[in-house]
Amino acid sequence: MNEYTPVLVLGALAAGFAVFSIAIAPLTGPKRYNRAKLDRYESGIEPSPLPDGGGKVSVKYFFTAMMFIVFDIEIVFLYPFAVAFDQMSWFAVFAILLFLVNVTIAYAYEWRRGGMEWT
Repeated sequence: MNEYTPVLVLGALAAGFAVFSIAIAPLTGPKRYNRAKLDRYESGIEPSPLPDGGGKVSVKYFFTAMMFIVFDIEIVFLYPFAVAFDQMSWFAVFAILLFLVNVTIAYAYEWRRGGMEWT
């Protein structure tokens, strides 16, 4: 049990901080209510009127963000491989090479489709 004491203490501190923060917020926070703040899914800032055409954001922006997330996560999978490369068997090296081929094919596909261009 002595091995788990620091983990339990840290968990108790985190839970205590969470409960304290929730309990003290209504007492210390500002109480400026307006129509927008009481509306659902709003931050309290009066919404500004949209420009002509609706002010739509290009889908390419969201596509680029998703591409970044996917490739970023794939790169994170390479860190354990880099750290433990000396102790790996040939099967592990072959598996990571297949992974890299897969990432490269996806990257080339996106590049060829024009997903890397900002215009």
